[in-house]
Amino acid sequence: MPKKAKAAGSRKEEGPVPCKQMKVEAAGGPSALNFDSPSSLFESLISPIKTETFFKEFWEQKPLLIRRDDPALATYCGSLFKLTDLKSLCSQGLYYGRDVNVCRCVGGKKKVLNKDGKAHFLQLRKDFDQKRATIQFHQPQRFKDELWRIQEKLECYFGSLVGSNVYITPAGSQGLPPHYDDVEVFILQLEGEKHWRLYHPTVPLAREYSVEAEERIGRPVHEFTLKPGDLLYFPRGTIHQADTPAGLAHSTHVTISTYQNNSWGDFLLDTISGLVFDTAEEDVELRAGIPRQLLLQVESTAVATRRLSGFLRMLADRLEGTKELLSSDMKKDFIMHRLPPYSAGGGAELSTPGGKLPRLDSVVRLQFKDHIVLTVLPDQDQSDEAQEKMVYIYHSLRNRRETHMMGNEEETESHGLRFPLSHLDALKQIWNSSAVSVKDLKLTADEEKENLVLSLWTECLIQVV
Repeated sequence: MPKKAKAAGSRKEEGPVPCKQMKVEAAGGPSALNFDSPSSLFESLISPIKTETFFKEFWEQKPLLIRRDDPALATYCGSLFKLTDLKSLCSQGLYYGRDVNVCRCVGGKKKVLNKDGKAHFLQLRKDFDQKRATIQFHQPQRFKDELWRIQEKLECYFGSLVGSNVYITPAGSQGLPPHYDDVEVFILQLEGEKHWRLYHPTVPLAREYSVEAEERIGRPVHEFTLKPGDLLYFPRGTIHQADTPAGLAHSTHVTISTYQNNSWGDFLLDTISGLVFDTAEEDVELRAGIPRQLLLQVESTAVATRRLSGFLRMLADRLEGTKELLSSDMKKDFIMHRLPPYSAGGGAELSTPGGKLPRLDSVVRLQFKDHIVLTVLPDQDQSDEAQEKMVYIYHSLRNRRETHMMGNEEETESHGLRFPLSHLDALKQIWNSSAVSVKDLKLTADEEKENLVLSLWTECLIQVV
């Protein structure tokens, strides 16, 4: 049995915990990742640690270092992204700021060495060699198929956006000052070696990025060097810094990150408006006006505070008895901005339906279930007060890989369908069954049943079996 990794805060030494205290040895570990399913991919990513152990002992709690002395896995990791890949990538039209940053940590601060406009390989290499600058490559899954394949599966596994950055740092140099992030971080070492120092968080599970001064963070609680194939995980808020040791070759690692703005607080903000909206339709107290001049008060009045407390208790009681929460933004935002399904052919086959046309006597099943969300929302095409609820189905089959995690809101559009609320039970049948007969769908008219499955088939969401 592999030894369990020790974590930050589990020992009381004054100095850094030596590397062996966090070490997990893989007995002939995996030669490559397992893409059979989202769960198998994650299992192979953190192998030999079991997923149950990971989420019970490490997730959002403490760092985990997994050392894997596996030449085959190291070779695979090295194929994900290399320094030499930059030459061909630059020929595709990379821009400073958008696609790459050139930077170096000087005196505890990040010094950005970007030029204007397009990035050229010879200039990047010159800054890398002569200025000892780190090259940070943003969202390489846009260009590298295997990272697309990995991150698409991880988005299915976590139900959250998964981004990545590659950092290429020359020997004897450091790219970034000590800082913490607002994301859960998985780091794979791809080329060379990287020396890491981790510190206790000043803001556990931080909601924003922040640079920390050396004098404020104290001594590292973990210090170690990653080699190709090794994996490091740490929770958001973990203060860290990394450098490439002098006298060695350059270092390349990929940082895979997830769970940004994906907390219970975010979910509460997302669902509370729908809960209030529904409750106000049935409870006249919530429709009653607030006291005169309440908005002009400098401080909340005792009456207002007492009333709001009562309303919150009422909403909590109502929440206990409901099965459906109205997500106003999180579901849609996730689906709109995530990666499309991985396809070696580039995904063109997902733009048009294939196979048999569904009929009343057909048996159908859902496909790409991990890329679809079903949600009930007020009709977004109605602006008046009498908004009817509709069933919205959003999917990511036609999302553009090229814009993933790039913040191009104007280039992002939602893909999906809208149905009357009366279709909800029939849709749930399709969602919850491995296969279902069209004629058995819970709709009144046969025409409605055929129209429903035809609409889903046109969007490539079901297939005839």
